[in-house]
Amino acid sequence: MQAYKFDLRISENGMISLPHTMPNLYGKEVELFIIVPKKERLKKVEKTTAKEFVTRWAGFLKEVDPEEAKYEYLSEKYK
Repeated sequence: MQAYKFDLRISENGMISLPHTMPNLYGKEVELFIIVPKKERLKKVEKTTAKEFVTRWAGFLKEVDPEEAKYEYLSEKYK
């Protein structure tokens, strides 16, 4: 088995073009592995201050008793 590595970009319409230096692959059946580089996989995380976090999530479970919700969840899960 021969392996080739090409750093390519998939076009806007989803096409992948091989370099013209590889005509021996044209018309052949091949296996294609697509690996997205780590820098592309990482999502940019917005930094949030503690105050912003508390402001955003304050009162999230205001009208729900957390112990009761946990009991109901586990009761359903393990019926």
